[in-house]
Amino acid sequence: MRNKLWITQAVSGIILLVLLGLHLFANHTEGGLLDYAGVLRRLKDPATFALETAFLVFVTYHALVGLRAILLDYFQGERAGRYVTGLTSVVGVVAVVYGVWLSVSLYLR
Repeated sequence: MRNKLWITQAVSGIILLVLLGLHLFANHTEGGLLDYAGVLRRLKDPATFALETAFLVFVTYHALVGLRAILLDYFQGERAGRYVTGLTSVVGVVAVVYGVWLSVSLYLR
């Protein structure tokens, strides 16, 4: 399982580089700093909404797979592995659900 997660983390890292480039281009090349209303206006664009949501999902996945790997270096054994995997999975799901909920609520304003 570690090899599969390592490969998916590497792939998510490559995807993150693309998404980060798009995020930086979309948010920092036009109009300078935005106020709250400007951020809401920009987030209402479906492409921007999709970009930011994908960025959230991939950043969360990439970070938590990395955190899982670090924690498994310190907490070894099958039982500890299950706890660490469960904990990082729950944290990831909660973070993504909350982030998507927040994004959708801002999108619908």
